[in-house]
Amino acid sequence: MIPLSVLDLAFVPEGATPADALRNSLDLARHAEAHGYRRFWLAEHHNMIGVASAATAVVIGHVAAGTRTIRVGAGGIMLPNHAPLVIAEQFGTLESLFPGRIDLGLGRAPGTDPRTTRALRRSADAADTFPQDVLELQALFGDPQPGQAVQAVPGTGLKVPLWILGSSTYGAQLAAMLGLPYAFASHFAPEQLLPALRIYRERFQPSAQLSRPHAMIGVNVVAAETDAEARRLFTSGQQQFTNLVRGTRGLLRPPIDDIETYWAPHEKAQASRMLARALVGSPETVRQGLADLIRETGADEIMAAAAIHDPAARRRSYTILAQARDALGAVPAALVA
Repeated sequence: MIPLSVLDLAFVPEGATPADALRNSLDLARHAEAHGYRRFWLAEHHNMIGVASAATAVVIGHVAAGTRTIRVGAGGIMLPNHAPLVIAEQFGTLESLFPGRIDLGLGRAPGTDPRTTRALRRSADAADTFPQDVLELQALFGDPQPGQAVQAVPGTGLKVPLWILGSSTYGAQLAAMLGLPYAFASHFAPEQLLPALRIYRERFQPSAQLSRPHAMIGVNVVAAETDAEARRLFTSGQQQFTNLVRGTRGLLRPPIDDIETYWAPHEKAQASRMLARALVGSPETVRQGLADLIRETGADEIMAAAAIHDPAARRRSYTILAQARDALGAVPAALVA
């Protein structure tokens, strides 16, 4: 049975506050834990009024403290924004507080706009040293070496599991070279999903952390009792992606009856390309879509994102997805190989 996980951006819905969003994240994590989800990851974004997870390590601690068994982590930390030592100390602290439950997914994008990037004191060429920064972080989590002058306290020797995140073939090559698990961001950049997975699997080199490739793919999932209701809930995400195309920011908007009244044709084309892998529909529609996705990609794990305005509807969507995963036991083996 393929593992399911949750990617949460701690969306701030219209009519709510960041404090509400953070409470909703913990509520969703508890719900996911009760329904057998493996991981609950939060993403680092800055200067976005509709996203409350900018202080990602702090939010991870909040969620981990309020749950018992689900793994909690970053999906991800944008490593060029930070010194590896600082991240090692933060996640070493989290691992010390919640042993065996912390993941650290690493990306090389800034997670924001150019002006905010400058406010983060991020140098223009910071992404160029991403591979070296990953290796430095690995070393900081490793066992202390003779004469090692700088240690992460806590962090040294804790071997917090690292993941490489990507939306192109670059991350696939790096994850393969370092022998790390790989998470592809097909929930917003699906076009290179299959080439990236192929490169990762073909070039994978076993490491101390991982003996064989492990690929997780992100996908937007909006499930409801009927296809029509799911499509209506999905319009919140469609509006959000349209706003990305427009270069505007805002809170997560409530669903609307007709998305065609919101976007122009060129906006529809761009937003729809980013959302091309979304699974939207009734329990049966989502079950079939999940089976098709697993068959096509051979994914080892699915990480579901859901930009749903109403927290209760979002919880229900994740319930339906878990039930769809469970129902895959009746699908012919070749379909889920």
